[in-house]
Parts: sequence; C-alpha cells; structure tokens
Amino acid sequence: MKKGHRCWIFVAATLVPFALIAQPADQKPPAGSDDHEFETALPPLDQTAITPAPATASEPVPTQDNELNAPLAPLATFNAEPLPATATQQAKGDAPQQLRYGLRLEGFEQVGLEDRFRALSALLHDGKKAANATQIRARADEDVQLAERLLRSEGYFDGTALATIPAAVAPGAAVPVTITATPGKQYNLAQIAVTGLAAEPQALALQALDLKRGQPIQAQRIEDAEARVSLRLPEQGYPFVDVGQRDILLDTVAFTGDYSLPVQAGPKARFGRLRTEGDPVFGVDHLNVFPRFKPGQIYDSRQTDDLRQALIGTGLLSTVSVTPVRTGEVLPDGTETVDLLVRQAEGKARTLSASAGYGTGEGVKVSGGWAHNNLWSPEGALVLDATAGTQQQEVSATFRRSNAGLRDRTFQAGVAVSRQRFDAYDAQSVSLTTSLSRQSTPIWQKRWTYSLGGELTATRETPFDPADLTRPKNTYFIAALPLQGGYDRSNSLLDPTRGFRVTAKLSPEAQKQSGGGFDTYARMLVETTGYMPLVANSFVLAGRVRVGSIVGAARDDIAPSRRLYSGGGGSVRGYGYQQLGPKDQNNDPIGGRSLTEFSVEGRYRFGNYGIVPFFDGGRVGESSSPSISHMRYGVGIGARYYTNFGPFRLDVATPLGRRPGESKLGVYISIGQAF
Repeated sequence: MKKGHRCWIFVAATLVPFALIAQPADQKPPAGSDDHEFETALPPLDQTAITPAPATASEPVPTQDNELNAPLAPLATFNAEPLPATATQQAKGDAPQQLRYGLRLEGFEQVGLEDRFRALSALLHDGKKAANATQIRARADEDVQLAERLLRSEGYFDGTALATIPAAVAPGAAVPVTITATPGKQYNLAQIAVTGLAAEPQALALQALDLKRGQPIQAQRIEDAEARVSLRLPEQGYPFVDVGQRDILLDTVAFTGDYSLPVQAGPKARFGRLRTEGDPVFGVDHLNVFPRFKPGQIYDSRQTDDLRQALIGTGLLSTVSVTPVRTGEVLPDGTETVDLLVRQAEGKARTLSASAGYGTGEGVKVSGGWAHNNLWSPEGALVLDATAGTQQQEVSATFRRSNAGLRDRTFQAGVAVSRQRFDAYDAQSVSLTTSLSRQSTPIWQKRWTYSLGGELTATRETPFDPADLTRPKNTYFIAALPLQGGYDRSNSLLDPTRGFRVTAKLSPEAQKQSGGGFDTYARMLVETTGYMPLVANSFVLAGRVRVGSIVGAARDDIAPSRRLYSGGGGSVRGYGYQQLGPKDQNNDPIGGRSLTEFSVEGRYRFGNYGIVPFFDGGRVGESSSPSISHMRYGVGIGARYYTNFGPFRLDVATPLGRRPGESKLGVYISIGQAF
C-alpha cells in the first residue's frame, strides 16, 4: 500500500427503466368515443367465419417442407472446418491480407529493460504481421501491460506505458507502433524487518536476507533474498521454517518502501533415526550406511539432501524422498528430535550396456554387458561382460557389493578369460581378481578415490627372446597387489572442461615362469590431466602427462603383457596400438620398463559438435628410468558429437618423422574424450 492520497475513478453507466402500460382486456372504450363506434361495427369474433381464399391459377398451393420441419442435428455433429477454397481462389492463390507493422520503443533503454521487453513482447512474436488493425491494437495493449509489470519489477511503482498507433497509413506501408515507457522515480528500501522469530533464528534470517537500506526494490532481489531465508534456516537446525507473505509499505513522497517479512521458524531440531515406507528396496539397517551425520547432531538440510542423492546414486530406486518428521521429543536444551522418513519406489535392477571402438593397430572392438544390480540384496550385483574384437576377446563374471558396510565402499571379486593377439605379443589368460575400492561414477563423481586389490593370473604368452631372436611360447603365473589412489577436481567424469586430476598406481608383483625362475618387481604409473576453459567456455585447453616405471626385474624376464607400451588412441595418436618403443627384427614392439607421454588438445565446441586439434608425444625405454630423450610425436585433428552420456570421438592423426613400417594415418573411434 502507499502512504498519501489515492484517487479512485469509477465510471458507471445508468440504465433508465421504462414501462409499457397495457389496458385490461375486460375494459371497454367509453360510449361516444371513436373506439366505441369502431368496436360496435365489428361482428363478434365467435360468429366470424374464417375461410381461406381459394388459390388462383397464378398462385401455387404451398406444399409442406419436410426439411424445415425436421428436428435440428445435435450441435456436436456440426462440422466447424472452413469451406474449401473455390477453384477461382485456388487459381489466383488468394490468401488473407495481413498488415505489416513496425515497433519503436522509447524510455526502456534508460532503465535497462529493452532486452527483457523484446524477449516477451506480443508485438514481436509473430513476425510483425497481423490479420487486421484490431489485432495490432490488442497486441499493443498487452505490451503496455507487460511494460508496466517490468517497470514495477524494477522498483518503478509509479511508472506508466503508452501505445501509440496512427489512425491511417499509406496503402502497403507498415503501421508504426510506438510503446513509450515513463518510469518515474525508482523506489528504494528503507526499513527492513523480519517478524515472528526468536532472537537466534531472527539473526540468521536477517543475515540470509542480506538486504540493505537504500537498495532498489527489485523483484528479483527480493525473491532471491527470501529464497535464501528458506534455505539458510533449515541448514542451521530449523527444518520446518515457513516464510510468509512479504509486506512493502511505499512512501510516495520519499520514494522509499518499508519491507517486512513474517517468518515462522518452528523448533530447532536434532537428527533422530531413519524410518522408511514404500517399496522395501533397502531396509533400515542398510539405509543407516548412507548418512554422513550422527543422531543427536543439529539438523542440517544439506545432510538430508546428501542422503537423498546417495540413494539416487545406487540406481535401484525410481524415486526417493527424504523428509524430516517431528517426534515431539524435546531435549533438555530445548531442541526437538526429528526423524527422517525415507520413501522408496523400486526401480529397474537389471541393466544392459554396450560399447564399440576402433583403433589403428588395435582393430575393431565391441563390448556388451548384463547386470543384475540387486541380485543379492542389498546391492549385491552379478555382472557379466563380453568383448569381441578382431585382436582381442574376453568373457568375465563379477560379483560386486556396493556400499559394503560403509558408504561409497565397493567390494568386488571376479574371474576373466581372455585372448589377445597384438603385434607385441599373443596371450591366453585366466585371471582371478578382488578389490575394495572407492570410485567415481557418472552419477556420483568423487574427489578422493582409492582401490586396494589382489590378482592371480595364469597366462600363456609369446615373449621376444633376444638370444635367438625368436618368440617362443611361455607360461607365467603372476600374483599382484594392485593399489591406486586418485584426486579429482574436474567438473565432469566423461567430458571435463575445467579442473585437474591426479592418479597414481602401484602394483607389487611376483612372477613364476614355467621352466624358469621366480621374479619380483613393482609397476608404477602417475598421470596428471588438466582442463582450462577459454573463449566463453566454448574452447577448452586440455593437457595430459603420464610417467611410468618398472623396477626390480629385467625387461625380458617380465611377461610381455605386464610391460609398458605406448601408442594408440589413449596414448600417442598417430601410431598404432603399442607401436612406440623398442622393436624386434620383424619391427614388432617389445615393450619396455619406462614410459613418458604427454598430450595437448584444443577442444572447440559449437552446439552438439566439436573440433579438436591435438599434439601428442611419447617414448618407451628399456631401462626403468623415464626420460624425454628420443621422444616421438604425432599430430592430428578430431571431431566430437556430444550426447547426454558423453562425447562420441573420432580422431585422425599422423606420426611426425614417420619411419619405415609405420602407418601414414591413425584412426581412433570411441566414446568419451581421449583423457
């Protein structure tokens, strides 16, 4: 409301009643009057015979019109389609004549509202054409109301708008329409008050409100401030806050407004226990694995949201909600215990997956998988995978228990049988693996990750024998304890545009050869990637550095599949898979004990498409000390098509300083960025 005077103007239409005075039927005209003589001359009505006149020859006898006497058809059967155009209209191509008009805005730019007005304007939404002048006027009236709403939203409560349309224009000319905004004075905040609260929640509400005396009374500013109150108090122990309707008292002389917001905070609360209802996907025992809070802690809505997101991340619920529920239990400090009610709706437990790719030197590879993610409840999954490729085949079965006794902790054990036929080696392997890990997923990306594992592998391979320059078959029995740690500050798992990642791997291993000795060694690898957005986030500069080493055994004593290699789509592009580094007399790679690689990409995206020029380099050494001497380089360009599950990648590269036997081009196709 406003202080001061208001003038209300009422326009009323007065209807003047009138009456038709009728004479009673039994009242006769007085004797001697003209009407009396006229009625005396008339015969009585009941003595008058009314006989229809015979039809003459020129007058046909009217016939009964059955169509007119027939009942009307129901309204619902009426065909509202317009009549088709006549042949003449079709030939001429006649179309309804439309009026063109132009729009000019005045007074909007000075208050910064022109862009918002143009985005919402009715006059600008139909190509500046109308069926007639009435439609132009209707649109202009709508835009006048829009302009006044926008002015009020920015604190110009006395602002007005006016539409001007000329009565007539030259034939064929566009009708000029002018919308003029007169903002007047902008109103600012004066007194700011939050009512209905005790001292502690009132201080929290005022802090969250963050409104200052003298600030313009703008709708977006006020709504954002009130939203902060609704969020901040539940974060500080008040889950049942109720923000009421604001009141702004305007002073039309000082052009200020006194702002008042009623708020009901409810009791300050502490976490109690979890309850559940709905589909029994998870019992209370397993639900208690997910919270990051303990009973008795001050309530924080962020912890409640975190619990809900963790439950969504299991992939086993179609919908889930977590709601605080009052218990009425008041603690000695005056706080009240609140329980969390988890409502569950079961989702699909079975999933199918598939992927495909191609790489020079690696060939075509197609992978598919089936999983039942809750076969052994809770969250005990059976995962079956198969890979078919021109140079590798594999089948595997894995048992996985997610959130195994601790949130985000995964236990898994699996068996795999594989066959690989690369230029570097042929291998037929059987592996048993187990691990306890904390890993990122596309739904739930984690900052810190780790993996502690064990592996037993029996593999028959074809190592290069430098003594007689042959590749005899040999069987290796390998036991390993693979360890991995990671730190991720990137903003996406599949398509990062900012941040960095660091991953370190260490695998102490023991190996026994058939007919040979017993060897121990350690495999180490460190990789760092970084991403920097440039040019309004449409161009991302990405880089990768990878360094690896094997210590403790000679290269030729290590199974070929456990050595270090470089080259390929996830390594140095422009070279075939595993093609960099030492080679035998047939120009086949042997592998090494040290690795150094780097990659630089410029990722330019436009819409759902992208272009990625890149430059890669790398080397593999026989010794265990990484080096940058004798590096080999590749350069190329890639295309990206961005989908909702990650970018589709096509890279084409060529080696620099190409040597005999090396391909001129390398082609790599896969899902996801190169790194």
